[in-house]
Amino acid sequence: MQNEFPTITLKKGKEKSLERFHPWIFSGAIYPVPNEVEEGDLVKIQTKDKRFIGIGYYQVGSIAVRILTFKDEPINDNFWSKKLNSAIELRKTAALWANEDTNVFRLVHGEGDGFPGLIVDYYDGCVVFQAHTVGMYRIKDTFLRVLKELLGDQLKSVYDKSAHTLPFKAELETKDSFVYGEEKEEWLVKEYGNTFNINVVTGQKTGFFIDQRENRKLLEKYSAGKKVCNTFCYSGGFSIFALQANAELVHSVDSSQGAIDLTDQNVTINFPNASNHQSFTADVFNFLNDMPEEYDVIVLDPPAFAKHRKVLKNGLNGYRTINEKAMKNMKSGGVLFTFSCSQVVSQEQFRTVVFSAAARAGREVQILHQLHQPADHPINIFHPEGEYLKGLVLRIV
Repeated sequence: MQNEFPTITLKKGKEKSLERFHPWIFSGAIYPVPNEVEEGDLVKIQTKDKRFIGIGYYQVGSIAVRILTFKDEPINDNFWSKKLNSAIELRKTAALWANEDTNVFRLVHGEGDGFPGLIVDYYDGCVVFQAHTVGMYRIKDTFLRVLKELLGDQLKSVYDKSAHTLPFKAELETKDSFVYGEEKEEWLVKEYGNTFNINVVTGQKTGFFIDQRENRKLLEKYSAGKKVCNTFCYSGGFSIFALQANAELVHSVDSSQGAIDLTDQNVTINFPNASNHQSFTADVFNFLNDMPEEYDVIVLDPPAFAKHRKVLKNGLNGYRTINEKAMKNMKSGGVLFTFSCSQVVSQEQFRTVVFSAAARAGREVQILHQLHQPADHPINIFHPEGEYLKGLVLRIV
């Protein structure tokens, strides 16, 4: 099957990573792009000796092409339907589909599901579509057709939330909007039986940090009868699970008053008479310097301290500092849940800075669990960059 796409040619020897099925082609690996090729266009990739490599889409930047397939096959509704159906089957395998206790999950996770540059989250029938590249934004209408066909009555609403994730230089002049079904901003969803109010329009990311689901459940096991502090709490996910475990007290900390309001709302939904929860609008670094309690369990789940390699050193220093502060002031025998969601920070780098924090704090530390993203955030084995969430559960001696 020959596709009529413009051709991009690789420089000599630059096909090696693609032969190992890595889905990215960097700008330095290709000859000048044909003039007719625009950002988001489908292109055929070939070697200098005209050997077919794959089909992808072109984008402006250091990553010049993201590969969609290493086969010479039609890129049509059937192609996308197979990919989306495969993603759905994975969620069924992970017992997330038609689950009464959990009806919020990631439906499409970028390269991990074969949709490079696309995130799609499912909130009890409301689907949030978030394209991070022009190539993925261009398939929006096709994706919606396929989504309707595969989900049927399970699909209640689709919200396009791509306006602020697309590259600004593309000048697409997009705006976030509902493109199908109910135009409802707030959705009540369940995660392991706990209820959360999600605003898909104003909420961070697509509305909720779905990737911490299994780690929140794990926290529940360590929280019974304990004093728990959940920092960078956002919507209070870890706090809700600690309360579910009958923690002695739970403190939620965030510098954003909006996040604190959202946490308090979710606490009230699940535990309307809870007297063992208190929220603090405060800078987490300052809060850890002068903690009001000697906590048994502390959660450090900060935003990405290093979003780009240029600021990696500063980001690592941030992780070291905040872990040192927590360790210094933790109760002996306490448990620390600590995370990094910075894609540019490797597992080894994260462990190293936590090791350094422990040494500086003068505390002995035992690793109880090594955590990562859940099954609905799959990692393409040929694309290790997709493993962005790192976590450690530590016992502070």
